[in-house]
Amino acid sequence: MEKLITGLHHFQSHIFQSHKELFSRLALGQAPEALFITCSDSRINPNMITDTKPGDLFILRNAGNIIPAYNPLSGGEAGTIEFAVGGLGVKDIIVCGHSLCGAMSGLLNPDQVEHMPLVKAWLQQAEATRRVVRDNYSNLSDVELLSVAIQENVLAQIENLKTHPAVASRLSQGALTIHGWVYKIQTGEIFSYDPKNGQFCPLTDAKIVPEAARPKMNTQVTI
Repeated sequence: MEKLITGLHHFQSHIFQSHKELFSRLALGQAPEALFITCSDSRINPNMITDTKPGDLFILRNAGNIIPAYNPLSGGEAGTIEFAVGGLGVKDIIVCGHSLCGAMSGLLNPDQVEHMPLVKAWLQQAEATRRVVRDNYSNLSDVELLSVAIQENVLAQIENLKTHPAVASRLSQGALTIHGWVYKIQTGEIFSYDPKNGQFCPLTDAKIVPEAARPKMNTQVTI
């Protein structure tokens, strides 16, 4: 807590003071252009890795960057998505997984979360990811399986995202673009899913195109 409090004082006395105009503008309302959905992992900082400022991103985080398929009784994830798309009118949604993901490791190895029943239950929302990996990549090593699971999970959650009415409506209008990313903690690289060739490519090489019905991934990038 001492570190947090010291940081808070530094923010108030230095950072806030040097960005008064920005915070004054934000006090009048928000108009983020993108909804950024990612994992709760403490090693991921969406604003840092995208070099964005307060007000630029509307952020949704949970263990495993999981998006449950739409259900009228859905909880916070669905409400956040609906508000971002229908209320704030974001133009882009980024679903961003990351390397070394503990949630995906727990998904592939349920014994790791056996003592955490709530975590185990939450990860069942990503059962499609587990089955895709189990049924299609049984020849891979444990390290490779985790890398593939992280990538496949991003794609599975994008499919779930499309079941949300606000998202489906905006997609049909051509007013919304969905992006699948994986952040590599070890190098700071971002890999973006290219639906044309069914692969995750370094973002510097990937074209920004609307997410479409995806082909099966034919090559996996070890992330």
